[in-house]
Amino acid sequence: MNMCGIAGIARLDRQELGAETDAVLNHLADILDHRGPDERDILRDGGVGLAFTRLALVNPEDGSQPLTSDDGSLVLVVNGEIYNHRELAASLPGGVKLSTGSDCEVLLYLYRHYGLEFLRDVRGMFALILWDRANNKLVLARDRFGIKPLYYHRNDERIVLSSEIKGLFADGSTPRRFDWEQALANPLLAAAGTFNDGPVTTWFEGIELVPAATILRVDLHDGRTSEHRYWELPTDADESADAGDFVRRYSELLQDSVRECVTADTELGLFLSGGIDSSAVLALAGDKRQGMHTFTALTGGTLDNGDADNAAWIARELGVPNHQVVFPQDHVPTPQEWLRLLWLAETPMCGPEVYYKHELHRYAREARPGLRGMLLGAASDEFNGGYAGELGGDWQSFMESLSLMDRDTRIGRRADLRHWWAEGPSFISQQALDGRASDSDGIYRAYLQSEYLQVQQYNVWHEDRTAAGSGVEARVPFLDHRLVELCARIPERLRPTLLWDKRILREAVKLHLPQRIAERPKAPFFYGTGTYHAYRMLARLMRADSYALVERALAAPGASDFIDADRVRAHLALIGEGGTDAPSVELLMRVLNMGLLADLASNPPRLEDTSAGPVLRELARDQISPSASAAGFRAQQLDGKGVPAFAEGLLLLTDPVGSNWYLLKDGEIEFVLEADTPTLAALRAVDGKTSLADILAIEDAGDEEVHGDLCNLLDLGLLTWSD
Repeated sequence: MNMCGIAGIARLDRQELGAETDAVLNHLADILDHRGPDERDILRDGGVGLAFTRLALVNPEDGSQPLTSDDGSLVLVVNGEIYNHRELAASLPGGVKLSTGSDCEVLLYLYRHYGLEFLRDVRGMFALILWDRANNKLVLARDRFGIKPLYYHRNDERIVLSSEIKGLFADGSTPRRFDWEQALANPLLAAAGTFNDGPVTTWFEGIELVPAATILRVDLHDGRTSEHRYWELPTDADESADAGDFVRRYSELLQDSVRECVTADTELGLFLSGGIDSSAVLALAGDKRQGMHTFTALTGGTLDNGDADNAAWIARELGVPNHQVVFPQDHVPTPQEWLRLLWLAETPMCGPEVYYKHELHRYAREARPGLRGMLLGAASDEFNGGYAGELGGDWQSFMESLSLMDRDTRIGRRADLRHWWAEGPSFISQQALDGRASDSDGIYRAYLQSEYLQVQQYNVWHEDRTAAGSGVEARVPFLDHRLVELCARIPERLRPTLLWDKRILREAVKLHLPQRIAERPKAPFFYGTGTYHAYRMLARLMRADSYALVERALAAPGASDFIDADRVRAHLALIGEGGTDAPSVELLMRVLNMGLLADLASNPPRLEDTSAGPVLRELARDQISPSASAAGFRAQQLDGKGVPAFAEGLLLLTDPVGSNWYLLKDGEIEFVLEADTPTLAALRAVDGKTSLADILAIEDAGDEEVHGDLCNLLDLGLLTWSD
């Protein structure tokens, strides 16, 4: 039906809500207005109050909420889409007549007929608040992957609910404190080499999240709460099928999922990366592609890794417009723009990917004012083997990497035994950690469960917020639970065939996509080739306005107890603003984000009162394909006969032990270089006299890698070039 904002307040002590609650409900609706600018409604009845804001994508004329059952005993607000609502309605017992065109109305009667099993056959993405008046219970639920959010805070007297955490702060009894200890214990935030074993972190004290695939039922007489899990990631293998059967079923299910996701009565767009995931969604959209616009981030990284060029190419092949949104090489969000994004996202994991997608949504809404939904290729890799080939090697080496992650995860639960695996070989069985012997199938299933939690903690979390910030609904065809179940049931004997380098997807769509895309190697959104472009942006952001974000984060409530301010400042001085591939830059941004969120929560700003800055521009449409010069990037193919030289004021220095080397411009560190790397060897040979060809002939100076790094340094004005 729509992307919405839903919220509510309910008494847990048999008392009624007073008229003063209307002000809180209206404040909740104001805070969630960006999620549903088309319509709003407030209901207060007895001990329950509900707020609803709507963004209409399906049936705009007949989708108002709250929805009420024919006998008035059930009241419902929903954020999301029920894709199979027609077949669900047809399965209801005779005598039930739906009174609206809303795809969500069927949920009322499914609950009345099936009770806590009412979501068993539902396909879609949703978060819901259902008030069972007859039994005076509140029913809260979310879809299987938590695509749609729902948070709450409760005390002995009341429970307050909201689609976004910031909405809960409309109630004066909700704590406004960042939960430092909870955040620091999250392995995903720290980029730890372990599995995620949950639960999903909300980042703020006293804030809870309705778990994915779960129904919570709260008794409004006394607050007693029961939890019902209606779906689990499968653990049983389908040994009856061969590889061809799995590919065929995957193809059929993916086509069906895309058909459901492209159903809308308003305009849909698509984020097109040039990889197989988003390209497959575009290809399988079929006739619905007509009039669909696609949007691509044109950054230094997507130029380097080929994403931008491949996106433009496949868009032409499939006959759709492609908007290449330019992020110039010197583009950096202002500190105020970052604070707004961080408050919108509500997660310290806010980083370059989140920023790029937020800006794409903003551009899309300005370029296409009628656009209300965006199709994504997100969450494909997590379950179909997309990460298996990233480390190189083969399936066995991938499983060896997972085995190490499994071991370190288990060691983390037994800190008293950690010393046995600290240095050198261990002579102690891993079974000593928890009584469980390691086995490859169990390790792989632990990995799948970890990916399932990561999807909730990071992927769907930021996809929801970045879209909602521009009044857009994100749609994710690869998170159809039938697809995930199919991949989870692939038996161990077929995993090397189907899940190495997402072979199951490549085979499933090879008849729908050109080979150039169907067999294109995975290119991360900004990690890998071109990472330094994104990290340079972060480094410059942290240094902007005399380190405004850094100092604000360090002064935040609780920051002095958890952040080493001296080390933060020293590291920023070390990396300079030129950029580095070191992941410490992103990790440092996450640490500062924690402080900034602590500061924002202590005095919550109104999102609409903060500026997101000007919308970025698009590459001129007459460009046949993206190019560095057209996009404002100066990278070029360097002639081997040419001679590179250091720009004026540039020095290459090392520390006393030679473990690190530094490029300094006018006394400021621009790059940190590890010793014994091909690029360092090449730079040490740059003297303004030696040609590029002769430099690349130096021992250990790899041609392709060094050539790309020298292009980047030329872009930054740190090298000069003479023919």
